Amino acid sequence: MNLASHCGEPLAALHFANFNQDYTSLAVGSKSGYRLFTLNSVDKLEQIYECTDTEEVCIVERLFSSSLVAIVSLTAPRKLKVCHFKKGTEICNYSYSNTILAVKLNRQRLIVCLEESLYIHNIRDMKVLHTIRETPPNPTGLCALSISNDNCFLAYPGSATIGEAQVFDTVNLRAVTMIPAHDSPLAAMAFDAAGTRLATASEKGTVIRVFTVPEGQKVFEFRRGVKRCVSICSLGFSLDSVFLCASSNTETVHIFKLESPKEKPQEEASTWSDYLGKVLMASTTYLPSQVSEMLNQGRAFATVRLPFSGHKNVCSLATVQKLPRLLVASSDGYLYIYNVDPQDGGECTLMKQHRLDGSTESVGGDILDPAGPAKFLVQPSYAAAVAKPATMASPSCPGFSEEAGAVGGASLIPEHEITHGEIQLDDENEFPPVIQQSES
Repeated sequence: MNLASHCGEPLAALHFANFNQDYTSLAVGSKSGYRLFTLNSVDKLEQIYECTDTEEVCIVERLFSSSLVAIVSLTAPRKLKVCHFKKGTEICNYSYSNTILAVKLNRQRLIVCLEESLYIHNIRDMKVLHTIRETPPNPTGLCALSISNDNCFLAYPGSATIGEAQVFDTVNLRAVTMIPAHDSPLAAMAFDAAGTRLATASEKGTVIRVFTVPEGQKVFEFRRGVKRCVSICSLGFSLDSVFLCASSNTETVHIFKLESPKEKPQEEASTWSDYLGKVLMASTTYLPSQVSEMLNQGRAFATVRLPFSGHKNVCSLATVQKLPRLLVASSDGYLYIYNVDPQDGGECTLMKQHRLDGSTESVGGDILDPAGPAKFLVQPSYAAAVAKPATMASPSCPGFSEEAGAVGGASLIPEHEITHGEIQLDDENEFPPVIQQSES
């Protein structure tokens, strides 16, 4: 996610950080370029690539464990470059009519999100298949793309004033459903790996809901807290869709377990408080709907206390060295790795902190004091850091069309590298890259 801040101070240590689609890799963008790390060890964070040719990288997305990366820089925020990092070649570039706020990839589609439009590209040849125009203002570039080939859905805000989630089928290129998820505007969304569930959070940040896709039926509702409203930074399902994590601008990350009440083992009330809880739950039928709803909301299965507060961050639930871990990459320039107990939950243990600036230094869990002074940063949208007049690209640009709204050229990516098995994208017989220069 975009980690850039704009508060009269220098930008955060990182402009951007995000995990790849199966949480096996981390991509980081900064003033000096971008780096790619592999996430196969707790004790060591292995850097597999560093690019310093492109400065001020504000978006870098890697396609699974392939050599394909999509890059946007602060110096050219309307231009997308798709590169083969192992060969050091540019496959193609596209320019758009406004600032690129987010890029999402899966094995079939590449999505480019602008403030009021979304471009759907075929990832094999990078042709624009469809443009969703005049979307509600989306200054943060909020959108989510399922990684499933069978349920290749895109979700984006359907309203700027209430929390509606529009779900779009990127294969058949049609709207699927509109989910009335929250009363307040959406702040975060995430699909599970199968593309059959969508998690949402609003700007209030107190309630997280999970809906079935494409039906749009609410199946889970979790309460993150009641004392204060927060800004949700990210949501993420575990690959088996059993757990859901949520991070915010506070020091706490919540992990929820997706199990229905009938799946939970029945326990006898052993204390007065347990008995009172059972009585309250039994009485929800007779209480006002708002009170009943709150009592029925699930609570966190496990929690993480971060050693900071106020930093933008992105979290994921991954399996590292055969054990479940919570990973948090933060704008302070660190990756935090926590153990998660999948049976009992509770407070998670910090195992390691790794610097994301390319140095080999890594530190244990006692480097930062959670009770110490926290740095509170004002975190407006990434668009504020790259704001330019919202004018259309010149129609005189070669290849530009009002209909397509994007300018660029692409080389053909062999189909077997996209659709079958692990994507390598390093076949020496691959079509040579075609680069079309265009105004940005």
